[in-house]
Amino acid sequence: MTNYVSANDLKAMLSDGDELALLDVREEGAHSQSHLFYTVPMPLSVLELLAQSLVPRFSTRMVLVDAGGGFAERAAAKLSAMGYSDVSCLQDGTAGWEAAGYVLFSGVHVPCKAFGEYVEHHYGTPHIAATELQAMREAGEDVVILDSRPMDEYQVMNIPDGIDCPGAELACRVHDLAPNPDTLVVVNCAGRTRSIIGAQSLINAAIPNKVMALENGTMGWHLAGYELERGNSRAAPPPSTAGQLKAQASAVAAGTKFEVPRIDRATLAQWQAEAEERTLYVLDVRDPLEYAAGHPVGVANAPGGQLVQGVDEWCGTLGARVVLVDDTGVRATMTASWLVQMGWDVAVLEGGLDGFEMTTVVPRPGPEGIGRVAENEISPADLAARVAAGDVLVVDLAPSRDYDQGHIPGAWWAVRARLPQSLPKLGEASLLVLTSPDAIVARLAAPEVSELTGMEIAVLAGGTAAWQAEGHDMAQGLEHLADERDDTWLKPYDHPEGVEDRMRAYLTWEIDLLGEIERDGDHRFRLFL
Repeated sequence: MTNYVSANDLKAMLSDGDELALLDVREEGAHSQSHLFYTVPMPLSVLELLAQSLVPRFSTRMVLVDAGGGFAERAAAKLSAMGYSDVSCLQDGTAGWEAAGYVLFSGVHVPCKAFGEYVEHHYGTPHIAATELQAMREAGEDVVILDSRPMDEYQVMNIPDGIDCPGAELACRVHDLAPNPDTLVVVNCAGRTRSIIGAQSLINAAIPNKVMALENGTMGWHLAGYELERGNSRAAPPPSTAGQLKAQASAVAAGTKFEVPRIDRATLAQWQAEAEERTLYVLDVRDPLEYAAGHPVGVANAPGGQLVQGVDEWCGTLGARVVLVDDTGVRATMTASWLVQMGWDVAVLEGGLDGFEMTTVVPRPGPEGIGRVAENEISPADLAARVAAGDVLVVDLAPSRDYDQGHIPGAWWAVRARLPQSLPKLGEASLLVLTSPDAIVARLAAPEVSELTGMEIAVLAGGTAAWQAEGHDMAQGLEHLADERDDTWLKPYDHPEGVEDRMRAYLTWEIDLLGEIERDGDHRFRLFL
């Protein structure tokens, strides 16, 4: 039997001080259209892969949200079967929330995006317009441009002369990149949030340089009519010994200013022993390459700059404990200084990585062994023969972005959670083959599809990655869509047309969030003035 909570009851839960996992079980794109402020995306299509990392404590109070269609109820049944004991659905979903007079938001990572606007407004983070920065570049003035995004985003587009230096790395590497205190340091991202947070991080770290955020980031640069570079891999080097000493001093300054708690290994062990009563997230905030080279067993990687940009990717329970770890304490402290201000109960582990059992095995999503066995598999070679013969129906359950970039010729794209509506549109074949990038989602979907159709079902062994690795042809484009493409949120520059208008609309949306969160009233942000 499904349990329900009213909008008024949920509103009270958000401020009662107890833990709460507020989860939107629609696809990411659908979630981005209209949702509650603190809802964490956990799409029904990949629920089994995300649930235990987002909500590790099985007795956590959970409220599931959708916009109708029974997705919350289906998710509640799955979670209950997995062992979660306190699962409810929001009565009437987002419509019920709005009917009660409460605010709905659009976009993704909204609490973090809103926090960036909150920071700029209350701390007065200085910014520089694209026109002014370009004039300085043309005049040969002493300026260093630091791009606070991960390398994969930087490579899509960057400001000329910009150096990639992800958010948590700024306080570590700026001292070597701008050793002259007269050098102006400009921090940018694609839009606003990481520009603001990155610049304010360096100000909080008390570096001697003047620091400014590039107003509206690379989108603002493009809209001002300036060229962007593409495909670069210009990265800030690791800090020198002298730079590391200065980084340590910077972290102490920020940690002191924002009262960042520090705990020892004994306290961590105590918190781990209490993890059935109080949710605990332990996160390694180093760069992904460092993490892959060796990290503590059982500790997830959440690069510090991205954690501040999208904490909902890692922490699905409001009111949980969060412990951050790195090798020197600098990145953990700088990241924690922001989570403290966002209202999280966060601490930095003293001693860094010392004493942990280390591994180079990067964990896969979901419980061990999930989605690795299928009753009936077909090899890429055998599938290629069936495709050539024309007696097979292939359904690709990949994210639509992946399908667009490459898929098996003739394959239909569909969303796992909505297969009951999609499959009848596709006709019949002697064999229906399910695929996804690594076959895991396809294997999870196979028994569900067997209940929906009389066709023989098989899963492509190794998924679409194995098909491509064996050299079979790939098609591109959104040519065979069995469902609405609302599974993923697209950045303004990911769209094939109307890019400039979408950029302007996105930047306006970010700026307007400050007024929206005041109207909503649920944010937990803290000021240290």
